[in-house]
Amino acid sequence: MKPGYRRKNHAETGVSTLIEYVMITTIMIILFVVVLLEVNANFMQGPAETLQYNAFTDIGNGISTRIVDVYAIAPTTGNITSSFTLPDEVAGQDYFVDIYTGATAADQGVMVYHGNIISNISIAGISSTRNVTGNTTGSGIDQISYDSQGF
Repeated sequence: MKPGYRRKNHAETGVSTLIEYVMITTIMIILFVVVLLEVNANFMQGPAETLQYNAFTDIGNGISTRIVDVYAIAPTTGNITSSFTLPDEVAGQDYFVDIYTGATAADQGVMVYHGNIISNISIAGISSTRNVTGNTTGSGIDQISYDSQGF
């Protein structure tokens, strides 16, 4: 070969290889970001919400049972107080418990919720005879009180 002679496509070979690596790397990064976002939504958030709903249902059933138990042993005159504990957090989140009354006296229930996850459990057995009210959270010691003269 003569000095100073270059093959025609020798300079473009290095540039095309570099562009190929940049394009493939960019596509792979975009796919990685999309997969990362989908994994969070489908594999972590969905099961956590299912766990919260099931735990809220269990908590509501426990509170409903305790309310019925206090009513079952309530004295004709006097008062009674029952203390109990609830889990501080469910799936790393705080939650709230409300005792609600619906349109009729028979529509009383326990609502356990956090954000858009809500579990409603009816208070069976005493809804038509006693009015139940109150609210609490998961932290601390909770109490159910009954007084024959009312509150």
